[in-house]
Amino acid sequence: MPNYQELYQQKLTSPEEAVKVVKSGDWVDYTWCTNHPIALDRALAARKDELYDVKVRGGVTMWMPEIAKAEDAGDHFTWHSWHCTGVDRKVIGKGMGYFSPMRYSELPRFYRENLDPVDVAMLQTTPMDAHGNFNFGLATSHIADVLARAKCIIVEVNENMPWVNGLTGTEINIQDVTMVVEGDHPEVAQLGAGAPPTEVDRAVADLVVPQIPNGACLQLGIGGMPNTIGAMIAESDLKDLSVHTEMYVDAFVDIAMAGKITGRCKNLDKGRQVFAFAAGTKKMYDYVRENPDVMGAPVDYTNDVHVISQIDNFVSINNAIDVDLFGQVNAESAGIKHISGTGGQLDFAMGAYLSKGGKSFICLSSTVTGKDGVVKSRIVPTLTPGSIATDPRSCVQYLVTEYGMINLKGLSTWERTEALISIAHPDFRDQLIQEAEKMHIWRRSNKR
Repeated sequence: MPNYQELYQQKLTSPEEAVKVVKSGDWVDYTWCTNHPIALDRALAARKDELYDVKVRGGVTMWMPEIAKAEDAGDHFTWHSWHCTGVDRKVIGKGMGYFSPMRYSELPRFYRENLDPVDVAMLQTTPMDAHGNFNFGLATSHIADVLARAKCIIVEVNENMPWVNGLTGTEINIQDVTMVVEGDHPEVAQLGAGAPPTEVDRAVADLVVPQIPNGACLQLGIGGMPNTIGAMIAESDLKDLSVHTEMYVDAFVDIAMAGKITGRCKNLDKGRQVFAFAAGTKKMYDYVRENPDVMGAPVDYTNDVHVISQIDNFVSINNAIDVDLFGQVNAESAGIKHISGTGGQLDFAMGAYLSKGGKSFICLSSTVTGKDGVVKSRIVPTLTPGSIATDPRSCVQYLVTEYGMINLKGLSTWERTEALISIAHPDFRDQLIQEAEKMHIWRRSNKR
């Protein structure tokens, strides 16, 4: 048996020494979300003037990378985000970052088949266990596939990273690591709970929660409405719920602590709450730490439409930016301004509908107030030029605003238009009818 502690000491080095392996022109991978490196990022940024054309990948970025802070950072580093947060948008706004479009379920395969080998991968992990393993903690995601394609792997140990039990692809052994760095052991970055629920959030939740049966399997997106729905589920009479989700959020902890999650009705991974990655508050990080009820899994498992469809009564709840009268859902951009990404929304919308008894809900407020103070309808005649159709019209099931819930499955173009206008804000309905008439998707015989 290898002497793991001896190997550890042999590979232990400082962040400054470790990042010397990075060369101009390299592809460097920071992996994902809470696992982005901190000490290594800082050390790499300090080498800025020695390097050019270093291309760095990450995603769901929770703090500004040090390599992006300098005024001339873009002369040396280029950021590539698989899914954008406000931080990623700021990096892109500096002119040194770009979005990489994807369905999140396909990301591991990208690394296996479509991308050149990673020159250097660096990520935060848990401390090594007695068997020589470092756990990826909160993000299983696609990390194993990144590391399998990496020429050099540097792990940054953080004793505050919670060890999360996993399906597969959740750990790396010291034998497969190139270098080990012991960072400053910061608290794991937290994602705030957001603003308190609005009246609109509650109105939408009031429509969705009664549609959830006992024994349902839940997937919640991030945002005010999914969080509000989660809080209402925790307060409801629902029982024997289970979880299979892309992102694990605080709402699941509230539901579990209320005794609503047992997993006993789940067709796959019975009794386990399964997720690809987690981001939230310390309350959630403490809950998932070594908890046998939760299980990290690669995203090509959690987000696989075929896997989702095998779980009966699957309920998927996600957000949208706007929806057009054809039923196309935009959940990732405002025109050409990129906001987030496709993520797993399309996969879960399709998988939930294919599930026996499953339901997919896309939720949004009927209006939004712009920075100029102008109130605009989120239900629009056609998507703004440049906006991305995250969910094609053929894949959308339930759409919900504070004015009602509709099911688009099986509806013709005029029926869709009528249904969509019925849940738009009343102030915009006549205008939407006029636009629908111009597009020949409105029947004059319809009630007005």
